[in-house]
Amino acid sequence: MTADQVTPELTAADRCDACGAQAYVRVLLSAGELLFCAHHARKHADALGEVATHIQDESDRLLADNRA
Repeated sequence: MTADQVTPELTAADRCDACGAQAYVRVLLSAGELLFCAHHARKHADALGEVATHIQDESDRLLADNRA
């Protein structure tokens, strides 16, 4: 998948590659993709920003999900 293609919305089935929590951030790399919860995405943001070809951040849904 490239940044030019439409990336599907993350679902509850998508899990963080670091801890297994629900993923809210998809990071596209030249070698594939990584999924992160909001915590791990923030923790590694600087390093990911240097190597990512595209970052899909849906962490704003955390507040919306908690209001539902």
